Amino acid sequence: MKFLQGVHPIVFLLIATALEVTGDALIRLSIYNHTGTIRALFMFCGACLLFGYGFSLNLAPVAFGKIVGLYIATLFVMWQVISYVTFRTLPSPSVLTGGLFIVTGGLIVTFWK
Repeated sequence: MKFLQGVHPIVFLLIATALEVTGDALIRLSIYNHTGTIRALFMFCGACLLFGYGFSLNLAPVAFGKIVGLYIATLFVMWQVISYVTFRTLPSPSVLTGGLFIVTGGLIVTFWK
């Protein structure tokens, strides 16, 4: 897939985290808020999104060990955004404080030489 080598790795991270968190949110909604056909449809769509997350993350033209730190930091931020959009939940001070450590750690893992 040489045509993807020119794409910046952050694009893959943003796509992967959006797919993962949205897929997880759909599965959560299916378990707690729906029954029958709608539940099955939400679960199927969630599973497809989770597959897309794994696929898109592994397309990133960066060594897995290097991208994983930035991925975790991006995942935390995306999780808060999707949590607010889907469930109208604002992060608590403890979540924000822990998130600061997560993002800082992800940046250290990725960029410290």
